Amino acid sequence: MSRRYLFTSESVTEGHPDKICDQISDTILDALLTQDPSSRVAAEVVVNTGLVLITGEITTKANVNYVNLARKKIAEIGYVDADNGFSANSTSVIVALDEQSPDIAQGVNIAQETRQQDSDELFDTIGAGDQGIMFGFACNETPELMPLPISLAHRIARRLAAVRKTGELAYLRPDGKTQVTIVYEDGRPVGIDTILISTQHTATIGEIKDEAAVQAKIRQDLWSAVVAPVFSDIDIKPDQDTRFLVNPTGKFVIGGPQGDSGLTGRKIIIDTYGGYSRHGGGAFSGKDPTKVDRSAAYAARHVAKNIVAAGLAEKCEVQLSYAIGVARPVSIFLDTFGTGKVDDEILLELVKQNFELRPAGIIHTFNLRKLPSERGGRFYQDIAAYGHLGRNDLDLPWEQTDKAELLKQAVDKLRSTATAIA
Repeated sequence: MSRRYLFTSESVTEGHPDKICDQISDTILDALLTQDPSSRVAAEVVVNTGLVLITGEITTKANVNYVNLARKKIAEIGYVDADNGFSANSTSVIVALDEQSPDIAQGVNIAQETRQQDSDELFDTIGAGDQGIMFGFACNETPELMPLPISLAHRIARRLAAVRKTGELAYLRPDGKTQVTIVYEDGRPVGIDTILISTQHTATIGEIKDEAAVQAKIRQDLWSAVVAPVFSDIDIKPDQDTRFLVNPTGKFVIGGPQGDSGLTGRKIIIDTYGGYSRHGGGAFSGKDPTKVDRSAAYAARHVAKNIVAAGLAEKCEVQLSYAIGVARPVSIFLDTFGTGKVDDEILLELVKQNFELRPAGIIHTFNLRKLPSERGGRFYQDIAAYGHLGRNDLDLPWEQTDKAELLKQAVDKLRSTATAIA
């Protein structure tokens, strides 16, 4: 019997209070790694009306001005008007940082200062920066091999920011949220049930001052300038049955940190798969790559994406687990949800043989310490909004399908061997 159901994912714009925090945290990380690639960083940020608090643990030889970094990022996001209750020039920035605990550092410090080059032996001596579980996922619903609901929610959020910054819809303000509900039949997306956009805006639009008329104008503009362009190259499109909700409370004038406080790491589902896949619970932003919450989640995505890209499964989820101070994963789990072209046990063995999953090896494979300096001092801050995964607009090492052909060849060889034996 056919099964029909709805699945929803959300995204937020870069001006959302939590995303402001994520971006400031990763701006700090970029600056520190650019000057000192061995920096240990766990930068947390809190924002509220007129306030930015930078806290956490940082050990580095770099010399950066945290206050200036925060103000520059806030201005880049678009908070430059003091009337919003939060702006780059008038906000108070408080810095309260400690150094990383030596009890944590000792498990990942071995040989780092004296090494001449990365090596397999060294990868075994440098342990994970913490315990925890991380998930990676991929499916064939979109070209970037991401679930369709989160992919569309991110596209709409990015477009919402773009029309604000270009001045096409100049009355928009930085804070915004998007949400997309997809109709599925037998596990495949077949329609768009609901599109929801909540966006901060000015109280009036030109000569339009009536609240209802303002909302009607926003609704019309968002459909033509945001939604329609997003769906122009997508096969599944909104139809007459699709609900389009805009600012359901009636208006959204007070927003950003004036409307709600923000905190680093509070949008972990938006950062990953929109709830479509499981999540280990660890946030990404503000953490240097020795923290497996971040680096191992990227590695797990790389594994899952290459399996799907190789045509060996329609969807794949990978779980990794680590112990603090221990290099090799405690466990590796793989599930293709019955869509695999070969047994999951075979795929798991191929993963163990072909992917580097030790923390130091992941850092080396993806060049995670040096990417900020190689890309002009900004890398992590650019993935701190609109998702860390499935980003076709950025050249991300964990999004490469460089192992897909190798996996296909390995499976073909196994099949040939099995046929010869038979």
